Amino acid sequence: MASFFQQSLATGWSFKDAEDHSAEAWMPVARVPSVVHQDLIANNKLQDPYVGFRELDARWVNEKSWTYRTVFQKPAVPVGSSVTLAFDGLDTFAKVKLDGNVILESNNMFLAHRIDVTKALEADGDHVLEIDFDCAMLRARELRAKDPQHKWVGFNGDPARMGVRKAQYHWGWDWGPVLMTAGIWRDVRLEVYTARVADLWTETDLAVDHHAAQVSVFAQVEGATSSSKVSFILSLHGQEVARAVAEPQDQVAKVVFDVQQPSLWWPNGYGDPTLYDISATLDQDGAAVHQISKKIGIRTAEVVQRPDKHGKSFFFRINGVDIFCGGSCWIPADNLLPNISAERYRKWIELMVHGRQVMIRVWGGGCYEDDSFYQACDELGVMVWQDFMFGCGNYPTWPEMLESVEKEAIYNVRRLRHHPSIVVYVGNNEDYQVQEQQGLTYNFEDKDPQNWLKSDFPARYIYEKILPEVVQRYSPSTFYHPGSPWGDGKITSDPTVGDMHQWNVWHGTQEKYQIFDTLGGRFNSEFGMEAFPHMSTIEYFVENEKDKYPQSHVLDFHNKADGHERRIATYLVENLRTATDLETYIYLTQVVQAETMMFGYRGWRRQWGDERHCGGALLWQLNDCWPTISWAIVDYFLRPKPAFYAVARVLTPIAVGVRREHHDWSVTHAQPPKKSKFELWVASNLQKETRGMVELKFLSVDTGREIRERIVREDVTIVPNGTTDIIVDGVIDHQEYAEPHVLAARLWVDGKIVARDVDWPQPFKYLDLSGRGLEVKTVSTSDDQQTLLISAQKPVKCLVFEERDGVRVSDSAMDIVPGDEQTVTITGLKADAPPLKYKYLGQ
Repeated sequence: MASFFQQSLATGWSFKDAEDHSAEAWMPVARVPSVVHQDLIANNKLQDPYVGFRELDARWVNEKSWTYRTVFQKPAVPVGSSVTLAFDGLDTFAKVKLDGNVILESNNMFLAHRIDVTKALEADGDHVLEIDFDCAMLRARELRAKDPQHKWVGFNGDPARMGVRKAQYHWGWDWGPVLMTAGIWRDVRLEVYTARVADLWTETDLAVDHHAAQVSVFAQVEGATSSSKVSFILSLHGQEVARAVAEPQDQVAKVVFDVQQPSLWWPNGYGDPTLYDISATLDQDGAAVHQISKKIGIRTAEVVQRPDKHGKSFFFRINGVDIFCGGSCWIPADNLLPNISAERYRKWIELMVHGRQVMIRVWGGGCYEDDSFYQACDELGVMVWQDFMFGCGNYPTWPEMLESVEKEAIYNVRRLRHHPSIVVYVGNNEDYQVQEQQGLTYNFEDKDPQNWLKSDFPARYIYEKILPEVVQRYSPSTFYHPGSPWGDGKITSDPTVGDMHQWNVWHGTQEKYQIFDTLGGRFNSEFGMEAFPHMSTIEYFVENEKDKYPQSHVLDFHNKADGHERRIATYLVENLRTATDLETYIYLTQVVQAETMMFGYRGWRRQWGDERHCGGALLWQLNDCWPTISWAIVDYFLRPKPAFYAVARVLTPIAVGVRREHHDWSVTHAQPPKKSKFELWVASNLQKETRGMVELKFLSVDTGREIRERIVREDVTIVPNGTTDIIVDGVIDHQEYAEPHVLAARLWVDGKIVARDVDWPQPFKYLDLSGRGLEVKTVSTSDDQQTLLISAQKPVKCLVFEERDGVRVSDSAMDIVPGDEQTVTITGLKADAPPLKYKYLGQ
């Protein structure tokens, strides 16, 4: 019996403009997966579209069709074996021909394809594989024109995009360029076999006391015979835990393992993200012919929705532990998807862990991510909120569309269901908001799916019938949520139910970021503030020195957000003393972003302790798809902005928080308050009660001296997984203590400072922050690590260290106050390298 064999078809390809029939039209392709922009760049037919205005120079590519071709030798095919041509992804309208015969026509980027080519390859020798990629942009317009009755409404990009199952951001978004890719964007190979394990998955039942778990293991077998047997092995850290053998019944073999004292999968910060290995070996006539293995986690994951005093909860519970989900939204990390290596994916997730984030939301306008993305999340303990790929639109529901969507959903849920990191599937991004804003029909009480299809919001059929049925069938233990935002069919801005996208800071009513926490809901799955990236990133795409000023044409071109000039200007002018030199301007936008994120996360984490009022906060957005100015807190080159560190501090396992009540200086015509209330609290995600000491000092901004007696609370009992209020009725009498001062809080546990927070008078523009007496001393040095000791004579706001590739700082965007030295560890900086530069507000 012949064993399974596969032959990669990654090399030997060439490509051309489909309309160019000349002999010299063909150009070499270094390797697939690739997309046409990468191959044109490699052949010097296109310059880097991420630099300057070159995106515009690349627009001609968007309206072209392309042909890819390779010649391969027929593999050895043992008697009784078959040959399958496997494509893991074709972008998007693809006609595949083998030796001139059409064997596949595909129109869905998110589907894999398997074609039996045994008969087609009967002849020995060379075979020609050719793929015509039709222009997705033009095909989308044709499809839209065929259905003028449908209401083609949405946000971002050409509405025609909704007729095509392709990554929607390729049509451009408010953070990304218009680059319409085409090509073999995922692996392609030949497989030769008599039988194979086509799929391997598990279903886990964990006992309430966690002392035992029942792991049901399933293997789908293709080509099973009466002699077929499947051997299953479950192992942990290379040690066998259990093994069993089963014969396939109806092409599926199943065994059940009873695991005693299982090691559980936990999100980072809550325990180890333990992974077991499960393997399935197919034996035919006593010989092993195929084996596959996967990593799985033993855990439970729930979304808890129950009535409470705030409405109806929405939070995640893992292994019986309630988890405040501080995290980020994820967009594709490149416009040219094959550019993203497994190593680059892992670096992104490592950054999240470094930033104490526990959840990533894979946004619905991108793609179902590469396996290596989810593997990194599994291994590093980052939970995944997985949108289905629908975003910001009113999607059509032609019969062929619904059939394609169902296949897409089945394929991807089956591909992803073994990943313990995936804790929720969500039907779409903001499509219910489009329905609301456009006045489309949505009667939640109408439960007849056929009526939904007849309405002017027919995609409800996808989100409330097709997708939940697929999830229930193929991943029954994973929670399904119809949309983001969505809550029980109510208006999407309802703060009492479901999840919320809160954009009234930046967009909408442009509220002051200082009140962000009052604007949230039960789970805040989008919110954000723009900031420029670091100067090193600006220098990548700004070619000319004369363009290095804040309002230059090329900088505006690299900010795709509507009205960004007015919005950035508003938040800068309201809060900071403005500047016109680019480096300072960059820094000021970063200060605003860092403060915005801090105010949101700090308040919402505090609300977690109020009967789970806020279940989590996922900022928009973690990353970029090209070098740009956006809401990302880490730029395209993996360089963190100050907001990254501000969020990490708020998400520390035990955090202290202090804030005075908001006084809106704009509304009061800059008249200062006579008195201000203040509050002091501790937020903990530890699972046990802790004791600590809390100190609050009142320090003059101008002199650095204490202006009133400090407050100390010794032996404070810190409640587990919640909030401990220390002071809820504090008062500042501004007539008695007239000079501006900060409220500086520190928390000690077991004799060590574990958290700090500093509340500043608002806005910063009224403060004189010159002459701070800041001292940054190197106190220890090794080959690749330095420790800095930082002190100040007067309060320092937002001390930011230079981001240098290959170098990691343990903290940045720091507030430094007199009498409280802080240390920062720098890793990866060679001893002979120049020291990192730094900047602070008012410098």
